[in-house]
Amino acid sequence: MKTKMHAEMSIAKATVGALILALLALVGCSEKKTPAEDAAMSAAEAQYLSDENLWRIQRQEDLTAPDGWSSLIGLHWLTLKSHYVGSSARSGIRLAMGPESLGMFTRDGNRVFFTPEPGVPLTLDGEPLKGRVELKDDSTGAPSVVGFDEGKGKLTVIERAGNRALRVKHADAPTRLQFKGLEYWPPNRDWRVEATFVPHPAGTVLPIATIIGTTENTPNPGALEFQRDGKTFRIEALDPGGDTLSLIIADRTSGHETYGAGRYLDVPRPDAKGKVMIDFNRAYNPPCAFTPFATCPLPPNENRLDLAITAGEKRYGVKH
Repeated sequence: MKTKMHAEMSIAKATVGALILALLALVGCSEKKTPAEDAAMSAAEAQYLSDENLWRIQRQEDLTAPDGWSSLIGLHWLTLKSHYVGSSARSGIRLAMGPESLGMFTRDGNRVFFTPEPGVPLTLDGEPLKGRVELKDDSTGAPSVVGFDEGKGKLTVIERAGNRALRVKHADAPTRLQFKGLEYWPPNRDWRVEATFVPHPAGTVLPIATIIGTTENTPNPGALEFQRDGKTFRIEALDPGGDTLSLIIADRTSGHETYGAGRYLDVPRPDAKGKVMIDFNRAYNPPCAFTPFATCPLPPNENRLDLAITAGEKRYGVKH
């Protein structure tokens, strides 16, 4: 109980730390103004800074949720027809945490079945699991979730390039309980830029390499062009579905102030005039910046910008 309490306090402190960083950013902005200028700050500017800082706090809370990206403890590929899985050294696939024997996973073509170990309390999508079941992978949009350790552990099947793997999370993962907090540049409206959407022909896809060595053909509806320092820059946009477009970028800060494998941005779809507002203050690190068990897409060559984007999230775990 004491260990769990200390862990939760660490997460709470990390969240508070994010708030403090946000407030320091606001103070930093204020110190550059005279009292009269501070008093004249528009309501829109104040709202913008508030929204940016609340977004940052929410991002850290999502990362450090019990099943957030910081809770990953394993990525195990199903290379054989059958695998015994558990934390015991005798397991074919050994979990970093969890029951000594979880059960057996069996592949039949693209289908994955799970036979639980008798007597081990497990759940499937929140309900008690008693016998052999077929598991849906993440290509369905709603993968089956096998729960263990009273719900602190969660296991799902993911599909990548036709292969299947077990993605395992645990609320007591050291990467979650010892999360180091996020660092950002101070919010700066100068890094909000209006871009023009340049559409591609319907059905266009862009090959996107991943950190695990696969390539995924991803819907590429168009590009965003914007001006900076008298130059025109272009970012290929990807379509994950929903209300936003996805940008995967690298720039001259990558590998220095920011994560070497690039950053992500979510932007609204173009308006009726084909305009899109890109807020680089909300550039964020991919999951692989926090865990070795992610399968992150990488920036395509088209999105490697000859520009130092000194906005958004910095490298994780590095003092700047």
